[in-house]
Amino acid sequence: MDTFIETEIGRYPNTSAETIHQLVERSQIAQRDWYAVGFKGREDTLRRWAKYLVTNIDQLALVISKETGKPISDALLEASFGIELLSWAAKNSRKYLKSSHRKPTLLMANMSMRVEHSPLGVVGVIGPWNYPMYTPMGSIAFALAAGNSVLFKPSEFTPGVGYWLGESFNKIAPNSNIFLVATGGPETGRALTTSAVNKLAFTGSTETGKKVAAACASNLTPLLMECGGKDAALIDSDANIEKAADAILWGAMSNAGQTCVAIERVYVHELIADRFLSALIRRVVQLRAGENYGRATMPAQLAIIDSHIKDADARGATFLAGGTESVTPPFVQPTIMTDLPEDSLAMTEETFGPTLAVNRVANMREAIERANASRYGLGASVWSQRNGKAIAAQLHCGMVSVNSVMAFTASPMLPFGGVKASGYGRIHGPEGLREFTYCRSVISTRFAIPLNVSTFDRTPKIDAVIKKLIQLRHR
Repeated sequence: MDTFIETEIGRYPNTSAETIHQLVERSQIAQRDWYAVGFKGREDTLRRWAKYLVTNIDQLALVISKETGKPISDALLEASFGIELLSWAAKNSRKYLKSSHRKPTLLMANMSMRVEHSPLGVVGVIGPWNYPMYTPMGSIAFALAAGNSVLFKPSEFTPGVGYWLGESFNKIAPNSNIFLVATGGPETGRALTTSAVNKLAFTGSTETGKKVAAACASNLTPLLMECGGKDAALIDSDANIEKAADAILWGAMSNAGQTCVAIERVYVHELIADRFLSALIRRVVQLRAGENYGRATMPAQLAIIDSHIKDADARGATFLAGGTESVTPPFVQPTIMTDLPEDSLAMTEETFGPTLAVNRVANMREAIERANASRYGLGASVWSQRNGKAIAAQLHCGMVSVNSVMAFTASPMLPFGGVKASGYGRIHGPEGLREFTYCRSVISTRFAIPLNVSTFDRTPKIDAVIKKLIQLRHR
């Protein structure tokens, strides 16, 4: 297999563990002032940052494109979605994080009760290389809007994007230490996981996630994990075949398949399978690696993609596009396979490339069982005119798009995250804001009542009254 032609496009510091700890200390001090400015102050700052990003979106997209290899068009789309996340978090933090009052029970009728959402302190964010702006922004923006400071460690394969984001924020809030960026390799990441951050948000592979979780356990540092996926599309007999084929092909091949919620498996009803495959083939022959999508960002990923394709070939799969010669570094040609054993690598392990495995099923019950059999549970796509919601409700995953693919990624008000080996915790939406806070219950005495239960002076008569009230209330 050929190798990448490497070109240096920038140099960034390899931040030491000592420096990481110093940055965390600076962030801890800065966070107090950041929280003190209140919802309005934070919203104003974050909106100004969003405006700066919009004004300089072409520059940001160029940095994303250079480091990842994706086309400028895709880089602009990524930056746009990231700005949407930032704007939504800024505008909605007060609505979902303001104190709420709770109605007391009969025995506590003289009490006033409220629940407060307080920031955790310093949030560490470890970002991925496939969407180096959009994905970490789902943690950065929501943590900042909730009143935390953030220390961001971008992937060592896309440090320039992280550095650019840090410099852009510094233009809005100079020397504030609210949002700091630490570039570096795995050692820098390990230092962040064992530092004094109050929570860590990690995006990456499941195997790396396990190591991060073990490191965080030493300090009982709370962890939000968004890991790998093996997302399935389920196509019922009443689906719009042309729309399904168009959307699923994009969901599988866009960004060279390097998307955690990319469609990697398809279960199509046998009554329409041939027509669906024909529609898929008509479209895939028009795709060109290097034109419609970019190169593989990670050289090591090419070997994984190649092994999945060759395993499928050895297991008797039929190739409708591409084949055992699909990997042509630094690109992977569009590859569609069918009739794969369910235990083949392309059906069980995350491929992270522009490949698609399609299998026929007798009915949607079988499709649901096969989709749920995966150890992953990130997202899914369902195609049906009548049964979409019913099918979606039976899938063991965190997100489902009905008659669309990955629509939840463009919806900042919806929580994003998975179950099983795909991780835990949520970014985006109200749940994403609250993910970076802790609840505090506050109860205050409004007036005194004769029925005092919190005293050793409680009499048998009071006990009898309490008993009678409970019996009347719950009879």
